[in-house]
Amino acid sequence: MNESELLSSAVAQSRDLFKRYLRGFDDRNHVTQTPSLPNHVAWTLGHLALTLHRAAEKFDGRPLPASDFVTGDGTAGDANRYDTESVSFGSKPVSDASRYPSFARCVAIFDAAINRMCAAVAVADEQKLATLVKWGPFESPLRDVAIRMVFHNGTHTGQLADLRRALGIGSIFA
Repeated sequence: MNESELLSSAVAQSRDLFKRYLRGFDDRNHVTQTPSLPNHVAWTLGHLALTLHRAAEKFDGRPLPASDFVTGDGTAGDANRYDTESVSFGSKPVSDASRYPSFARCVAIFDAAINRMCAAVAVADEQKLATLVKWGPFESPLRDVAIRMVFHNGTHTGQLADLRRALGIGSIFA
């Protein structure tokens, strides 16, 4: 396995581990938030999808898919698309389900984003992986951006585990 395949596999594994924590969520609770925790599952899925697409764009040059996202003022999301401003870094989740896609659509958007990221990383050659890109306030080689996606997905998996406990959904291991 070469480096690109290894990085792609790591991103895919973060998807598989994350998705284990989605069991128990549906359209009745996907925008439910608890006072002591920062995010709900609809926001988390959209935030991860947006971040993965932005990272994949650094690899493949393609824009954010209009089928999954609209850029508005944070209120333009609907049953099929996220408003980028409603799930961007620093945004605040709201409990209004009409601003987010349905739960199944949230998952489909996340899946499309992570599949795009995995595919883009898998075909990157050494030169591409070493390319410095702007990510936040820093420049990083693309290989590090791929690794960051694994960490980012893991961070939000931990938040989802806490949310599950707070909502009484229970352990994924039960």
